[in-house]
Amino acid sequence: MAEQQQFYLLLGNLMSPDNNIRKQSEEAYDTIPGQTKITFLLQAIRDAACAEEVKTMAAVLLRRLLSSSFEEIYPGLTVDMQTAIKTELVTSIQTEASPNIRKKVADIAAELCRNLIDDDGNNQWPELLKFLFDSVNSNNVGLREAALHIFWNFPGIFGNQQQHYMEVIKRMLVQCMQDQENPQIRTLAARAAASFVLSNEGNAALLKHFSDLLPGILQAVNESCYQADDSVLKSLVEIADTAPKYLRPNLEATLQLSLKLCADTNLTNMQRQLALEVIVTLSETAAAMLRKHTAIVASSVPQMLAMMVDLEEDEEWAMADELEDDDFDSNAVAGESALDRIACGLGGKIVLPMIKQHIMTMLQNPDWKYRHAGLMALSAIGEGCHQQMEAILNEIVSFVLLFCQDPHPRVRYAACNAVGQMASDFAPTFQKKFHDKVISALLQTMEDQTNPRVQAHAAAALINFTEDCPKSLLVPYLDSLVQHLHVIMAAKLQELVQKGTKLVLEQVVTSIASVADTAEEKFVPYYDLFMPSLKHIVENAVQKELRLLRGKTIECISLIGLAVGKEKFMPDASAVMQLLLKTQTDFNDLEDDDPQISYMISAWARMSEVALLDTQDMENMSEDDGWEFVNLGDQQSFGIKTAGLEEKATACQMLVCYAKELKEGFVEYTEQVVKLMVPLLKFYFHDDILLYECSCARVRGPEYLTQMWHFMCDALIKAIGTEPDSDVLSEIMHSFAKCIELMGEGCLNNEHFEELGGILKGKLEEHFKNQELRQTKRQDEDYDEGVEETLQDEDENDVYILTKVSDILHSVFCSYKEQVLPWFEQLLQLVVQLICPSRPWADRQWGLCIFDDVVEHCSPSSFKYADYFLRPMLQSLCDTSPEVRQAAAYGVGVMAQYGGDSYRPFCTEALPLLVGVIQSPESKVKENVNATENCISAVGKVMRFRPECANVNEILPHWLSWLPLNEDKEEAVHTFDFLCDLIESNNPIVLGPDNSNLPKIFQIIAEGVANESVKSEDACSKRLANVIRQVQGSGGLWTQCVSTLNENQQKAVQDLLNTA
Repeated sequence: MAEQQQFYLLLGNLMSPDNNIRKQSEEAYDTIPGQTKITFLLQAIRDAACAEEVKTMAAVLLRRLLSSSFEEIYPGLTVDMQTAIKTELVTSIQTEASPNIRKKVADIAAELCRNLIDDDGNNQWPELLKFLFDSVNSNNVGLREAALHIFWNFPGIFGNQQQHYMEVIKRMLVQCMQDQENPQIRTLAARAAASFVLSNEGNAALLKHFSDLLPGILQAVNESCYQADDSVLKSLVEIADTAPKYLRPNLEATLQLSLKLCADTNLTNMQRQLALEVIVTLSETAAAMLRKHTAIVASSVPQMLAMMVDLEEDEEWAMADELEDDDFDSNAVAGESALDRIACGLGGKIVLPMIKQHIMTMLQNPDWKYRHAGLMALSAIGEGCHQQMEAILNEIVSFVLLFCQDPHPRVRYAACNAVGQMASDFAPTFQKKFHDKVISALLQTMEDQTNPRVQAHAAAALINFTEDCPKSLLVPYLDSLVQHLHVIMAAKLQELVQKGTKLVLEQVVTSIASVADTAEEKFVPYYDLFMPSLKHIVENAVQKELRLLRGKTIECISLIGLAVGKEKFMPDASAVMQLLLKTQTDFNDLEDDDPQISYMISAWARMSEVALLDTQDMENMSEDDGWEFVNLGDQQSFGIKTAGLEEKATACQMLVCYAKELKEGFVEYTEQVVKLMVPLLKFYFHDDILLYECSCARVRGPEYLTQMWHFMCDALIKAIGTEPDSDVLSEIMHSFAKCIELMGEGCLNNEHFEELGGILKGKLEEHFKNQELRQTKRQDEDYDEGVEETLQDEDENDVYILTKVSDILHSVFCSYKEQVLPWFEQLLQLVVQLICPSRPWADRQWGLCIFDDVVEHCSPSSFKYADYFLRPMLQSLCDTSPEVRQAAAYGVGVMAQYGGDSYRPFCTEALPLLVGVIQSPESKVKENVNATENCISAVGKVMRFRPECANVNEILPHWLSWLPLNEDKEEAVHTFDFLCDLIESNNPIVLGPDNSNLPKIFQIIAEGVANESVKSEDACSKRLANVIRQVQGSGGLWTQCVSTLNENQQKAVQDLLNTA
């Protein structure tokens, strides 16, 4: 008894406002064994004499214990103890007088039951199901509430008996939703029904069966909102997000209700925003379904715009020096966000016609709030309505720029916002078409000294404009831009000293950086105008509130240094480096969220590109606070801090920059860097860094390289298996393939192969599964062209991953040759599936590419798979898709070159098909040319490596007439190699009677060099140059050959003679 009293005291102390008492109590609570905790907590909950807050605390702790430590505690209890806990909980629900405690105990029961469903779906607590049914039919409202609460909390409570109880569940929910006397029962039943629907989102038959509950849920949404309860409305938002198809039979009613609630200004802002969220979420999760109800969507647009007008009058707004975060609870922000999302979800074709007239009307309203909202709306829809707005951009821009002169500062601010947004959304078209109007309007707005907030936003819009502005367009405005920026900067520097204001200065500094970044060497004349002031800011802006200004100034200096180049920047580089180092060593207490950190990391990287960093004062650097400074000798250095993920990403890019710039100078640090990088694969991956690491590590010798590679390899393979983001995944796969190519045979052990095989198999199976899902979506009743666009995007994504699977296999075949074939057989049937005639062209293309690699690198053993791929490959030579023809033609070429005798009949059979493709009338049009050139190369390879399969004398004149290849540079080299063989062996057909074909051969060579199909580093370039030199010594023939060449071709011949 004394122990129990002590425990009550402990529970009370856990709620103490005194931190020390609470901390000591938590430590004491943690030391109590689990079984004892359960006993004491249950006793506290059942003790009528116990204070309600203590009972509440006990209930919360017991639920938490069952949630987090069930496996550690419950199975170890005796059967009697387990039975006692179950009985206690049910009894407590039945007898507890306080609704709050009863609800908390129902939560505990639901949590325990969730853990008592076994792997086969058997509910190990059947008594609770009986209690549920008895309570739902009870006259006691409290028990009905508890039963619904348990079902809402754990809708999977029926386990594998759910199908058996389906009608009972439905009847129970309908009965409770029709309880006319107790609104709280109707609300709870609606929430429980929604919870059940959500937990069965993938079961289409169940959703259909329960669809007649939706009107009751909607009625409960409406009722509860006017009782200041938005819980059912939140459930409706969840259904819209997770199971939107459930709403289809009553979609009109759902949308009408959402619209009505959104428009009712008697409701709270949060409720109105949640109602709007139903419509907006559906535009994202069920756009096709919503596109059939455009009238209601059109009615929701004025609601969003009305929310955007809900702005406070604020006299201080224009003078604010700190940018406060957007108030995400405000109607204005919610309306703007909704508009942005609905435009992206439904597309501009639907949304722009709905909104355009509303915006035009708002922009003519005498109330500034409407003009502000109209301009912000224009900014919000730019991304979603991109295509449609681009067509009328002229009209939009002319109109928006007028508002840069609006009498109200917040409207001028919104105009700058719209200009900045359009500069990003429509780049570079926007810059090319409107540079003159936009630059002058923004510069004029930046002169608004009395409204710093507007000034700063005009500078921000200028940054957006210059970031994507082609250099040639910006250069004519440099004088004017620089003059304005310099005047404003000087004025704002003075204000900083006198008043401490910095907002405009922060933006102007970034504007200068952006202009310099785009102008590059054209910025040199203006360098001396800015650099002294910028250095002054870094030296003196050391207060905490000036951290962002200082960081942006550091960025500005490094960007200007990069723009003007080493020669101009060098005199200041040393002083700037000292300032950066001083920042890092003086500010040992740089906080993790210090904005200077990421600016500094980027600045170091740029410095390494511009100048060799002076290391004389870097030897005394500290390494505290997570910074790492490394001297590379030869006056090259770098510093890195790894804190937040943003900074990690910047640091990764910076390390790539160092590895590129410093090359062998980086070798000492490969080990350190790899050990930093590999754990980051979980968060962020930079495509090139590990590749540069391998290249650098090579310098240290094979043993060191192998060590480094094994450290990376496991993590890379795991990352390929687990990375969810397809962009990052493709980068990892690309890098992995390149590393294998670089490392060669022996870089993967048996465990690596086993894991990699399983992962690649999974990727291919996922590829087929995704295609099936897309086909299913095409059969859906809501399928339309908008859905098709989304499916095409998904398909492109999938195909891109397929190309990376092919890349990895290519690297493996390249490195391991025939010995890898037994491992490949686990993937064989999936690759065969790719080349089925019924598959999309991209599948067939990449399936053939994989078999091309098998033939090229694993012959003659490759022939054992001939039955799988030879017939499809030969048929694909005449495929309607040029990409498939190209892959098939390449395959025939490698068969001839590497395949061996077994492939001879197929080379013979392929020749007329190849010639047919080359001679077809459309063979040279842009989309066909690569496939055609691969066919020409393949014909050449058959004649060269399998002359017995071709009538060489008959084909050669034709083949010569098809040369040179201009698009496929790799295959062009093969054809020139063969041409050299033929010329050097004095082949009479190629040279012609009395060397009459030489002018034609000269033309082929000259055109090949002019088009860079042959480069000086290619082995055949020397041989081609020798052919030309031989002719050069023969007087008349030389003149005849040269006379057929145009000026460009003659120069190409001369270049070849000079370099080869």
